[in-house]
Amino acid sequence: MSSSWSTRTGLESDLPDIMALEHDSFATDAWSIENMRLELLAHHTVYLVAHENEKLIGYAGLSKVPASTQSDIQTIAVANEARGRGLGRALMVQLIGEARRLGAAEMFLEVRADNPVAQGLYSSLGFEHIDTRKNYYQPDGIDAWIMRLEFAKGGVGREPIVLGIESSCDETGVGIVRGTTLLANVISSSMEEHARFGGVVPEIAARAHLEALQPTLREALAKANLSLKDIDAIAVANGPGLGGALMVGVGAAKALAVSLDKPIYAVNHLVGHVGVDILERGKIELPTIALLVSGGHTSLLLVRDLLDDVELLGETIDDAAGEAFDKVARVLGLKYPGGPEIDRAALGGDPKAVRFPRGLSLPKDMEKHRYNFSFSGLKTAVARWVEVFENKGEEFDKADVAASFREAVVDVLVTKAVAACNDHGVPRLLLGGGVVANSRLRELATERCAANGIELRIPTLNLCTDNGAMIAALGAQLVMAGRKPSGLDFGADSTLPVTTVQTL
Repeated sequence: MSSSWSTRTGLESDLPDIMALEHDSFATDAWSIENMRLELLAHHTVYLVAHENEKLIGYAGLSKVPASTQSDIQTIAVANEARGRGLGRALMVQLIGEARRLGAAEMFLEVRADNPVAQGLYSSLGFEHIDTRKNYYQPDGIDAWIMRLEFAKGGVGREPIVLGIESSCDETGVGIVRGTTLLANVISSSMEEHARFGGVVPEIAARAHLEALQPTLREALAKANLSLKDIDAIAVANGPGLGGALMVGVGAAKALAVSLDKPIYAVNHLVGHVGVDILERGKIELPTIALLVSGGHTSLLLVRDLLDDVELLGETIDDAAGEAFDKVARVLGLKYPGGPEIDRAALGGDPKAVRFPRGLSLPKDMEKHRYNFSFSGLKTAVARWVEVFENKGEEFDKADVAASFREAVVDVLVTKAVAACNDHGVPRLLLGGGVVANSRLRELATERCAANGIELRIPTLNLCTDNGAMIAALGAQLVMAGRKPSGLDFGADSTLPVTTVQTL
C-alpha cells in the first residue's frame, strides 16, 4: 500500500501536534506556543496542516493583510519521515494559490542561508533571492535569504487569464479561465463526420480541427467578452492523443503565443481532466484517485500533487472502455457513438440476463493487473453471444444484452477505482472523460463510493468530455505557481506519459 497525505485548514486543536513538529524541526529557534496560537487564529493568516495515517506530518502558514498587496510565508515544516516526497512543494503551491485568491501581487519568505534544499524548492517555484539579512537566525548566527515571488503581471493581484486549446481527438475545444474561474468553454465536435466509419478517423479529425479552430476561438472570446490582447498566457494539450490532431492544436497555440508575445504552456491532456475540478470548487482536494474513461483512454491515476506528483496506477491493455462501447454498438446494429446508444438501448433491460466476463478481475489477474483494464475479451464475448443466436435464427432481447454488457464494463471500472481508493487510503474519487456521461457508471459509482465512505466528484458533463477549459485551468495553475513557460520547440506527443504534467 502506497502512503499518501491529505491537507486541510489548521485548527486550534492541532496546536499540540504542530508544536511537537515545530520543536523537532527548529531546535534552536522554534516559536513559542503562545506565538503559534496567535498566528494560527489570526484573521490575516492561512494555516494548512498535512496528515498521514492520522499523524500530523507537516504544516505551513501564510500572512496576507487585507489592505496590503504583499503576502508572506510565515513558516513551513515537514516531518523527517515525510521529506523527499513533495509535501513541502504541495503545501507551498496551496499557499501560493491562497495568496493569489486573496489579491496578493507578490509573496516573500525568509530561508536559512545554509539550507540549499529549501532554497532549491523555492527557486523552482519562481522565488528569487533579493536580499540577505546577516546573522538573522540566532543563536546560530546564520544569515537569512530574503526571497520574493512576483505573480503574473497585468494588474495588482489580478488572476491570470489563460486561453486553453484541446485537440487530442475529435473535439476542438477552446476554453478561457481567469485563475480558477471559468469564462468560456466552447467545443466543436466532428463526431458526425466519423459516424459513417464507426469510429474516429485520424485524418478526418485533423482536418476538422483546422476548419473549426478559428470559429471556435472567436466564439470563446465573444462568450468571455474578451479580446486576444486580454490574454495573459496560452495553454495547449500536446499529448497524449492522435498525433495529427494534436499537431493542429499545438501549431495554433504556438502561432498565438508568438503573435501575441505571450508565454505558452504545453500540458498533459489526461492531467487536464483532473484539474478541471478546480473550476467547480475553486481548488482540488488532494490526494485523489482519478478514473478517466473515454474512447481513447481508460486510466486510473493517483494524484498527490496536480503539478508535480501524478502516478499512473493502471490503464487499459487493449481496448479503451469507450472503444468497447462503440464496437459492441456496431454488433448490436446501433449507431456511432456507441456509449449513448447502448445507454438508451439498455433501458428496461436486465443487467443480470447475461453474465459477461469482467476482464482482469480474477485472483490470478489481480496480482499483476490490479488496476489495469481489458475490454477486448468482453467485446468478443458479446459478439459471439449474438452470433450464436443469429446463426440459429433466434431472436434475443437487445435491451438485456446492452444492459448486461454495460453492467460488465461499469462493474470493472468502479470496482478497480474503489479498490485503488481503499488500497491507498484516499477517501475521494474523481471521474473524467466522455464515458462519464453513461448513466449506469454514475449510478454505480455513487452507490459504491457511499458504501465505502469515499467522496465522489463528477464534474459537469461538458467539463468531463475533452475541452479547452480543462487545459486552460491546468495552465493557470502553472502560471500561478510561478512555473516557467514551455519553449517553442516542444511537439505533439501521442504517447505522452501522465507523469509529465508540463512539457518544457
